[in-house]
Amino acid sequence: AGGAAALLPERPEGCDRPDRSIQLYAVELPRDGNQIRLGYGLTPETASYPGPTMEMIEGECLAVTLHNQVPAATLEQLRTDPTHPLGVSLHVHGVKYTQLSDGTAQSFSYVPPGQSRTYTWYAKKRDRTAGTAGTAGYWWYHDHVVGGPHGTKGIGSGLFGGLVVRRPGDLRPDRTYMTVFGDQQSINLRRGAAADTCDQENPQPGPTCIVAKKGERVEFIVVGIGNDMHTFHIHGHSWADTRTGVATGTNAEVDQIPTVDNKTLGPGDSFGVQIVAGDSVGPGHWMIHCHMQFHSDAGMYTTMHVLDENGNMPPGGDHDHSATSSGAASTSGGAAPAGSGATV
Repeated sequence: AGGAAALLPERPEGCDRPDRSIQLYAVELPRDGNQIRLGYGLTPETASYPGPTMEMIEGECLAVTLHNQVPAATLEQLRTDPTHPLGVSLHVHGVKYTQLSDGTAQSFSYVPPGQSRTYTWYAKKRDRTAGTAGTAGYWWYHDHVVGGPHGTKGIGSGLFGGLVVRRPGDLRPDRTYMTVFGDQQSINLRRGAAADTCDQENPQPGPTCIVAKKGERVEFIVVGIGNDMHTFHIHGHSWADTRTGVATGTNAEVDQIPTVDNKTLGPGDSFGVQIVAGDSVGPGHWMIHCHMQFHSDAGMYTTMHVLDENGNMPPGGDHDHSATSSGAASTSGGAAPAGSGATV
């Protein structure tokens, strides 16, 4: 494998050298009952699921060094084939990379326990002459090795995070949240009460607390994992069904853009949503949920808490958490650090 790797390019065409570098850690987190939980973090102490949101600008080249701090014994518990190698990896959607950064066992681009590896991502610009679309969009990264050759156990344990590739001039949000819709009616591997643990007195943004002041621009990275189809719906808010979630251009161009408040999401799909919190509807507790009714009935919902301009929580919000919050998909509110709001 080493000799074959020497024949492969280290970086994709257009990336002469990385513009930036990031250190990323894969660690084991406190278990959710009997469920193993893993997470990515910019430091071992801040690892969470979802992991930190990465940002790139088209034309930029990013080097991400992944350090595997997950114990070998834990990885042994997760693998389904005793001959499969132990390790974690980093596989990314949307941007360009060579086989050495594919993050698969087949390409030997994974990280054994206690070791590290650098992955190179290139956010290629669009080329109108060649007719290539570029890489701007809302993507995600995840493990592709834990458990088996497709990383199913790694994703199911929490090894995933968001990636936004922007173009110069794109509207920048005030806050970004990632909502990962998965199996067993879960949002970010949680459901029911565990999916929304916002403190009414002092809400702190994180994977289980979606909060914003009225008037702030809020961005969602929406991802589907697992095996089920879902829909993503926000109460009281809508967005343009475009790459960025906003409508820009001439009146004639904008007239061709649908406005939506519910969008279908399949496994592996990802898209972005930008809304202005409380636009015309004011502060409030606005539900986010899957509109497949038996999914939401089973606990596939959370809440976007829109504070007033002074940062005060509006009255109410005691929504029903009677749906089950136990089982493989859920976790207690303290099972992982709340602060995955870091944007790189």
